[in-house]
Amino acid sequence: MTAFNSPLVMAVETSCDETAVAILRGKHELLASEVASQIALHRPYGGVVPEVASRSHLTQLQPLISHALQAAGLQVEEIGAFAATTGPGLASSLMIGVSVSKGLSLSLHKPYLAVNHLEGHLLSPFFGRKAGIEPCVALVVSGGHTLLVEIAGVGEYRMLGHTKDDAAGEAFDKVGKLLQLPYPGGPEIDRLAREGDPARFDFPRSMMHTDDFNFSFSGLKTAVRYMLPKLQGEKMSDICASFQEAVVDVLVHKTIAAAKSVRTQRIAVSGGVSCNSRLREKFHAACERAGLELLVADPRLCTDNAAMIAYVAAERIALGQSSPLTTDIDPNLRLV
Repeated sequence: MTAFNSPLVMAVETSCDETAVAILRGKHELLASEVASQIALHRPYGGVVPEVASRSHLTQLQPLISHALQAAGLQVEEIGAFAATTGPGLASSLMIGVSVSKGLSLSLHKPYLAVNHLEGHLLSPFFGRKAGIEPCVALVVSGGHTLLVEIAGVGEYRMLGHTKDDAAGEAFDKVGKLLQLPYPGGPEIDRLAREGDPARFDFPRSMMHTDDFNFSFSGLKTAVRYMLPKLQGEKMSDICASFQEAVVDVLVHKTIAAAKSVRTQRIAVSGGVSCNSRLREKFHAACERAGLELLVADPRLCTDNAAMIAYVAAERIALGQSSPLTTDIDPNLRLV
């Protein structure tokens, strides 16, 4: 591979059910960010079907690359490096994005970077900040992951806590399914909860006061299931608001406690669930009370996207790093 001699990075994200391509100049100038959602394809099944997802990636990826290049006003030969999400995720989906990115890298003799999807989420709140990446405690909260991580710098991460069972986003979607809400359930619960009373039902806050920074949401989901027969005639908005409040209370409490434990003055929040309006509201209030700086990823960077993958690649490139083309996908790739 030739040395990196261009500030232009093209990244591909196909870890699950979103096909995405982004082009980034330097670390912060986003020239293009294309995302093809598969929600409509998976809604009839109430969840992501791996085969359906991978087939959609196959048909969507090449047109998205063309659209991204057109939006950026570039030819593919001008791209200086190619990046792709290598894990975690669905194996059949990951393989498509990685194969295409490697093929472009090989044919154009440009560097390739294998990027951890979780690192993309982790660093996304810093995108566009002149100060760059600064020490903090970061909460990554999505459909598949709920993590608390101490960040010292790029690639310098220490795991503080993680979910012992269901991730927060998974709990939102499963409860949404129990309530017979449209897929995905998380945004629907958030929408309905805005009109509801969060104190109407006292759902459990699992592990909220344990002496660690781990999470558990399967018990909360089970509590909703067993309570449903007793909720006939109750307002759906109250059920949603009360469930949502239980999740948010745990996430905010644990994150603030972790920040105090490591004596940082900064909290970063990212991942799909960080789009939740109540989560953002309560984090802002809690951080203001605690005198902590709060960084929350831009909504366009919260759900799966390629811009966050390009950003990680750019940070790695600035450190002189790249990946061998022999780097394989890892559906169970860990952050640390």
